[in-house]
Amino acid sequence: MKLNASTLAQLEIPKPEYDRAATTVGIVHFGVGGFHRAHQAMYVDRLLGEGAASEWAICGVGILPGDRKMADVMAAQDGLYTLLLEKPDGTREARVMGSIVDYRFAPDDPEGVVELLAAPTTRIISLTITEGGYHLDSLPEVNVFGLVAEALARRRDRGVASPTIVSCDNIEGNGDVARAAFTAYADRVHPGLSEWITEHTRFPNSMVDRITPVTTPEVIATVADEFGVDDEWPVVAEPFTSWVLEDSFSDGRPPFEDAGVLLVDDVTPYELMKLRLLNAGHQALCYFAYLSGYRLVHDAAGDPLIAEFLRQYMDSEGTPTLKPVPGIDLPDYKRTLIERFANPGVRDTVARLCFGSSDRIPQWLLPVIRENLKSGAPVRLSAAVVASWARYAEGVDEQGEPIDVQDQRAETLIPLAKAQYDNPLAFLEYTDLFGDLAEQSRFAEAYTWALESLHRDGARATLERLVSPS
Repeated sequence: MKLNASTLAQLEIPKPEYDRAATTVGIVHFGVGGFHRAHQAMYVDRLLGEGAASEWAICGVGILPGDRKMADVMAAQDGLYTLLLEKPDGTREARVMGSIVDYRFAPDDPEGVVELLAAPTTRIISLTITEGGYHLDSLPEVNVFGLVAEALARRRDRGVASPTIVSCDNIEGNGDVARAAFTAYADRVHPGLSEWITEHTRFPNSMVDRITPVTTPEVIATVADEFGVDDEWPVVAEPFTSWVLEDSFSDGRPPFEDAGVLLVDDVTPYELMKLRLLNAGHQALCYFAYLSGYRLVHDAAGDPLIAEFLRQYMDSEGTPTLKPVPGIDLPDYKRTLIERFANPGVRDTVARLCFGSSDRIPQWLLPVIRENLKSGAPVRLSAAVVASWARYAEGVDEQGEPIDVQDQRAETLIPLAKAQYDNPLAFLEYTDLFGDLAEQSRFAEAYTWALESLHRDGARATLERLVSPS
């Protein structure tokens, strides 16, 4: 049955029982992809189902050309979509989500989006625009920073309270990064606006966690065949979900804690745990896995050799850089991570984890390396991860087959990677990404050893040596 508001009552799976027409938009979200729909929008759907947040429904906003398809799907389905949870035991759960009640494609009507952002009813502006989305030197003509700056200027001039801006991106200090980007851009277009933002706008840091692979034709077919829902763009995720959010808001908030969100004074310990264990762990897995012939994450994580490499990275190099994490059993968290990676139902691809490495490695792994260099802690395994990326970036696998290196800096990185046969440090000497790491002898030696091993003996043999007692 085709999914839309008119067919909702006829569906035989869990679905919104609340009156979506009676809700009002309180949250405007930029970047309505799979993760947002499996995470923040899911939490808001829970609250709406409890009748506790009718003024906090979501309007999604798309900016990039690829977002036009989402706009079309959202329009056809009245904002409804199916969230499919894949459990490790092979069973599935599906539920229709209803918290996104409107969607705008900003290039078609930027003025309408600005007025939506400027409306007093919009009290939270949230973002999943990826790590690279905060680079102010590579923005499209219609962009989130310009739209929000114009809206904030109008709110200031009209005496309307500022909304809270909540980044849900996987960046250390994501709220701080958002604050810096929005205030810097605001001063470009409205001199003096940054002072108003500094005084009135809150940018809480947050930690978000749910593995959400790309929706494939197989996912769409599963939702149709097993649950009777013809959904053009469902989203699939693991059962695990977590959101830790600093309780700092400009103009009120939904009762997020009633939906399972952990509200804290300082999210830093939790975000470091996630970024340096889960996200950096994904990087530790993906390049070695790809070079070893794996294309699905669960197959790679189920390989005892790769699993042991992940365990050793987390224990010896990731964990020493963490702060105490109140209420978290770290050994259990790390065990659970590898189990989550190995969930066969998620069918996450190794290629997805390899995507956009030049944004991910500097955010997730390089801080671990720098802290351990400073403290004297080990860096051997982290250096091997960077070397595995450099080997992957050569664009040819161990069987001589081409690798499709998807990265915004690919045109720069691939030639540097190919040059490392003559100069083993060629990739590492790209200071825009690595700073002075090539000059840090302890790291450079470990990196060079791993790269030479990858070239000479391949990924599996290199991993075997890395995890063996020295």
